[in-house]
Amino acid sequence: MITIRAAVPAEYATIGELTYDAYAADGLLANDSDYAEELRDAEHRANHCELLVAIDEQGRLLGTVTFCLPGSPYAELSHEGQAEFRMLAVAPDQRGRGVGTRLVRECLEMAARNGARSVVLSTKVQMNTAQRLYGRFGFERTPQLDWAPTDGVELLAYTKTL
Repeated sequence: MITIRAAVPAEYATIGELTYDAYAADGLLANDSDYAEELRDAEHRANHCELLVAIDEQGRLLGTVTFCLPGSPYAELSHEGQAEFRMLAVAPDQRGRGVGTRLVRECLEMAARNGARSVVLSTKVQMNTAQRLYGRFGFERTPQLDWAPTDGVELLAYTKTL
């Protein structure tokens, strides 16, 4: 059984390492070492957004995601009437269990509870597994919102209408 809940302070360091490890395992940090530190700083995310975790029956952390609304320091694309999630990460040894699916579903439910009409997100070009997951939820490519936060890092935008 997988439970999704808000992260607690005692978990922040572990969440940061899980997030970093998930991105590093997929080779996603090669051109963006500054982002590595941002991934590790779960406490900052928790203080400015909704930091969610997926846990198993033993309380073991399986994955995490950062949910934010417009105006948050973590909102990259969202505007009024939208929500956004970022840094979706599943522990490499826990993939294939539906953890990412559960975390995305929770973000969509949170967006609806917050009155959002749509959800936007960015994903690296190489994140094929994540893009397939988003497609299963009905996210559609939004090329006009694609952007590059730094040289060599191209982000693709996706939007889902609620």
